[in-house]
Amino acid sequence: MLDLYKTVYRGGEAEIVEKKSRFIATVRLVETEEEALQFIEEMRKRYWNANHNCFAYVIGERRETVRASDDGEPSGTAGRPMLDVLLGEELYNTAVVVTRYFGGTLLGTGGLVRAYSKAVQEGLKNTVLIEKKSGSLMEIRTDYTGVGKIQYLLGQKKIPVLQADYTDIVALRVILPVREEKKFCQDVTEATNGKAEIRKEETLYYAELDGRILMGEEMKA
Repeated sequence: MLDLYKTVYRGGEAEIVEKKSRFIATVRLVETEEEALQFIEEMRKRYWNANHNCFAYVIGERRETVRASDDGEPSGTAGRPMLDVLLGEELYNTAVVVTRYFGGTLLGTGGLVRAYSKAVQEGLKNTVLIEKKSGSLMEIRTDYTGVGKIQYLLGQKKIPVLQADYTDIVALRVILPVREEKKFCQDVTEATNGKAEIRKEETLYYAELDGRILMGEEMKA
């Protein structure tokens, strides 16, 4: 797993006009190449009467699948510049289609590169992005004398409490970056003189958005 990576939470759209040509950018989360191809086909059907539907996408934790298409525009003037924006923003599992309605005036090679790049940039401004972090989901069990110390430690490190159960003991479920797991366990043990029981439930990706913790399918709008 990557320590963290940036991707789409909620896709967005934007339109720019250059010399009467309309460029409409649509950004979408895609996790497989099949999803990317379905998205591209969806855009082609939506904008069936457009002159061009150019696309670019990056898929995989190691960006194993990277594709771009000029869709009839001069070679290297659309797909590659669009892809460069995605890579420059360090995005993963992201696809973008830029639809062009020709306005009657040629933009030239440089003009096309700038227009397609700008369209993607504007589309990303209207897209909600999140950082997915590799996290450790942990359960801490302690008696009531250790709760205050653990809560203080969690507050210091800004580690969110997902669930708290108060019975004869206190059980707290928390999530934190994997790279901080070892030090955190040491700190909890030290703070409670070894009386707290710490159990790792699983390693998974999570994200923070507007003060909420997102996991699993919650990371898709």
